[in-house]
Amino acid sequence: MLPDFPWDRLEPLKALAASHPDGIVDLSVGTPVDPVPSVAQSALAAAADSPGYPATYGTARLREAAAGWLGRRHGVPLDPAHVLPTIGSKEIVAWLPTLLGVGAGDTVVLPELAYPTYDVGARLAGATPYATDGLLAVGPRRVPLVWVNSPSNPTGRVLPPEHLRKVVSWARERGAVVASDECYIELGWEAEPTSILHPDVCEGSHEGLIALHSLSKRSNLAGYRAGFVAGDPALIARLLEVRKHAGMIVPAPVQAAMAAALDDDAHAEEQRARYAARRARLRPALEAAGWRVEHSEAGLYLWAGRDEDCWEQVRALAEKGVLVAPGDFYGAAGKRHVRVAVTATDERIDAAVARLG
Repeated sequence: MLPDFPWDRLEPLKALAASHPDGIVDLSVGTPVDPVPSVAQSALAAAADSPGYPATYGTARLREAAAGWLGRRHGVPLDPAHVLPTIGSKEIVAWLPTLLGVGAGDTVVLPELAYPTYDVGARLAGATPYATDGLLAVGPRRVPLVWVNSPSNPTGRVLPPEHLRKVVSWARERGAVVASDECYIELGWEAEPTSILHPDVCEGSHEGLIALHSLSKRSNLAGYRAGFVAGDPALIARLLEVRKHAGMIVPAPVQAAMAAALDDDAHAEEQRARYAARRARLRPALEAAGWRVEHSEAGLYLWAGRDEDCWEQVRALAEKGVLVAPGDFYGAAGKRHVRVAVTATDERIDAAVARLG
């Protein structure tokens, strides 16, 4: 049985925040608000005349761009053949357990504080989700899949290479796949994120490893549904085979836009600078208003808390016209925190800062 969609519970407080005379400042969801880079728009338009079916495997151009980006920006040597485009990243998070054949009697391990779709994906497959940050607690369960997420959503925590190495070693000893959600990897602020596919982590072998990437945050392509997975060639081949049968195909114009965006670092640096400036204004305002910001070393969120239930904190901010996400959306361990996104326009960030003051 699936849990209720968490964001539906936030609607009454969203209405409260929207009643502010100067309008709502919505910092609850990490939705990009800045323009799609021109290189992606031009590539999309140039590929608009695409009457035939695209390949599930994607174009060679896209796979080469993805592998080139991983090597250039993140030190990951990768054969372009070991890349597979996905319809955004949420889709593959939700369906990865099913696509890998995980099912009843299996346990999917996920972080104690985590993006809710890891849990949902396990349930869709008929498996049991198990949230923990300590693998020793897993015990004798049958575990075919382990999720890691660095930088973390919601906390912004970055897992160091030595921690990731321990996860990889633990999983390989048990024949488990490690799926690493790396959608925020280019947004390190106080720590430098490392891919699960980096030689310092995987000892030069991608066996049993899959990294998930998204262009939603780096390139503002959330509306394009543009993502990809990379890693173990045997796992990529397995995913490709099932996705061919299921018709899980990224549209050809989107593939062209993805390739252009992955080849271009200039727009990503500009977007990173925008987020850095917004974060630099919002964090001290929250802290001055009585919130402690924890972790938040990377990504697009501030993980903040004070000594009261998360829903009381959400209400207190909604009364100021600022909407944030309650921490218990991401697990019971978040019940005294809120997640505050920096994905709002400069004008709305400034409005939030003024209201907090």
